[in-house]
Amino acid sequence: MRAARLMTTAGEQGDKDVTGATIWLTGLPSAGKTTIALALAERLREGGRRTEVLDGDEIREFLSAGLGFSREDRHTNVQRIGFVAELLASHGVTVLVPVIAPYADSREAVRGRHAAAGTPYVEVHVATPVEVCSVRDVKGLYAKQAAGEISGLTGVDDPYEEPVSPDLRIESQHQSVQESAAALLALLTEKGLL
Repeated sequence: MRAARLMTTAGEQGDKDVTGATIWLTGLPSAGKTTIALALAERLREGGRRTEVLDGDEIREFLSAGLGFSREDRHTNVQRIGFVAELLASHGVTVLVPVIAPYADSREAVRGRHAAAGTPYVEVHVATPVEVCSVRDVKGLYAKQAAGEISGLTGVDDPYEEPVSPDLRIESQHQSVQESAAALLALLTEKGLL
């Protein structure tokens, strides 16, 4: 069904020169990355944009099965996602990537791949504090870490290197999902990516 939707939308756009882009939403677990990405994707699709969301959990299951959570494996996972995102974006798709990507060098490598290919790349830091994320605890990860059931939780007992100068910083604890999506939509419009 996703492929059919993509093809139909592409057909509707005809021969128009459509610029694709990768929008990477980085942040802690339960920061709101996926929720914001899905809200934005809905708006973009309603506007006739070919849009895909590369969800981190789905990628882990289908593209990066077998990878663990060591620094090296996390880097490999981010590079795989970055490759797929750039490939789609280079064909006119707006690609939303709500993936933690905890290490700055991994994110910079993805940005570099996009720059080398001339494909637009936007970095969004969903900068929700760990205290708020741990209360939201969408997947129960913070509770499991606190109970000693898991270790290596990003932002708690594993590092998260915040972006130094993201294109947009969203503090989801201070605004609604729709307000966050609207801020991102405004940025994409300002950058000429819509």
